[in-house]
Amino acid sequence: MIIHSWQEALAVYFKPKVLAMSLLGFSAGLPFLLVFSTLSAWLRESGVTLSVIGFFSWVGLTYSLKVVWAPVIDSLKLPFLTKLLGKRRSWMLLAQVGISAGLMMMAELNPDTQIQWIAVVAVWIAFCSATQDIVIDAYRIEAIAEEYQAAMAAMYVFGYRVALLASGAGAFYIAEFIGWNAAYSAMALLMFVGIATTLLSKEPIIKAADTSKKTTKNIGQWFSVFVIAPFKDFFVRNGRLGIWILALIALYKMSDITMGMMANPFYLDLGFSKTEIAEVTKVFGFFMTIFGASLGGILVLRYGIMKPLLLGAILVAFTNLLFVVLANSQPSLELLAVVISVDNLSGGIATSVFIAYLSSLTNRAYTATQYALFSSLMTLPAKLLGGLSGVIVDGYGYAAFFAYAAMAGLPAIMLVMVLMRLQAKGQQQGVDENN
Repeated sequence: MIIHSWQEALAVYFKPKVLAMSLLGFSAGLPFLLVFSTLSAWLRESGVTLSVIGFFSWVGLTYSLKVVWAPVIDSLKLPFLTKLLGKRRSWMLLAQVGISAGLMMMAELNPDTQIQWIAVVAVWIAFCSATQDIVIDAYRIEAIAEEYQAAMAAMYVFGYRVALLASGAGAFYIAEFIGWNAAYSAMALLMFVGIATTLLSKEPIIKAADTSKKTTKNIGQWFSVFVIAPFKDFFVRNGRLGIWILALIALYKMSDITMGMMANPFYLDLGFSKTEIAEVTKVFGFFMTIFGASLGGILVLRYGIMKPLLLGAILVAFTNLLFVVLANSQPSLELLAVVISVDNLSGGIATSVFIAYLSSLTNRAYTATQYALFSSLMTLPAKLLGGLSGVIVDGYGYAAFFAYAAMAGLPAIMLVMVLMRLQAKGQQQGVDENN
């Protein structure tokens, strides 16, 4: 990777493709909270137990299993739409329409009497959202050179966080003054931002696998090209490091994701109002996340990926300990603001750097499938543990839960250090062989 000056690193954010990525980030981010923490606040206020709310974290397994249908998206052309929009944008549009329809359905449901249907619709929204993520991730990687992926990731995070602001603070404000059903109706309408962006964007030039023309002849050839080949390619390029890399991907976001489902119930149980939660954790936290994501993109351009990756892992684990302090203190908006500031700054750095790291691992011949593998692996272990978060809180309290979430970040820190050492050793061996 070319190491740029500080001026060049900052200028990358003004490239048209980089700026446009924020709109697709908005489309990707909007559904996320609506099936997780915003939904958990709605359920908690309706009297649903923490244990049941914790089980809703398993809706996120849909995101973790998206690698299963990613090969289909990488290879299947949609009738009429693909010819009109291209492979990436046709799938993007289909997923966005599905999300909007699901949110409209959610807006008609009542948690008191229709909790099962809420769960079913939440899975549908998550499925469509995960499908959209597959396509947007592939689109982002294919649209611009690898050295700009951290900046693309930062703008993606910016748009994503604006969407989280809308689906978090925005939904809370609407719920406070009108009701939760109206909030979900408004979110369904906001998905048209993504739909419009998809229609106005240009299809990237995709380098397909060399044997792709043969895949329509039989299922065996299709499976070989679009399922087996992407996984084989990863290990051919990375060798023994592949196992260490996959382990890091599986554990890097463990600490962050594990505690996410309990955040809003925690704030409500501390006695904060929905308006206070919206103002401090959503609006104020938004700006700290954007600053962190932008800083992460600059750090990657300035220092490469691995050092900022280590910094992000350390910061995310550390900030969960601040929630332990908050749980053991008297409710204070000032203390909440400090904890949220540090947490979102750390999360912004870690997220943009980690997205850049995952992007650097993909082969553009298999973009959607390989990135879906990485992002699925990134969330699967954490979502499995996150489903038990409500049980831990009910049994041991919030302080013990946040301490547990912080400890969950230690393996990622150690794995980054191991990979840095192994990569340095491999580079040194290459130098010795050339000499």
